[in-house]
Amino acid sequence: MTKIAPLISSGVAGPLGVLHLPRLWLKVSLAAAGRLADGYPDCGNGYDMMTINALGLDAAATLKFIREQHPAYPQFEAWVRQQPGVKLDQATIEKHNASVRGYNHDDATRKSILSANGIEDDGSIKDAVNLNNLDDWKEFHAALWAR
Repeated sequence: MTKIAPLISSGVAGPLGVLHLPRLWLKVSLAAAGRLADGYPDCGNGYDMMTINALGLDAAATLKFIREQHPAYPQFEAWVRQQPGVKLDQATIEKHNASVRGYNHDDATRKSILSANGIEDDGSIKDAVNLNNLDDWKEFHAALWAR
């Protein structure tokens, strides 16, 4: 069975307005189905935990729900809304979204991603969202045309 690079960007929000939440759901869902591309954690310490923590979600309960219940994305957001202590007020969401948009990879990661994509590091691409997009698209393209 083909493994899939998670092509929902961290820069995408669902109806709740929370950046990265759809990507988190996708990665955990793909991993639960044994379909997440190699090299991707289903829940890493970067944007994944940043999102879980910002919303006040219990990480273990969130992962268990996705892994065991296999919700469609709207079902996942409905579940998030019902969690005790969840923070979905506009100020929390805006603060989190600004953190996602403002996060930059370290120099080595930036250089590695740009180099793998044949892009000169002229300093114009620094944010992790765009760098991760480039990485995802490269992985998807390589898998699509692998012989």
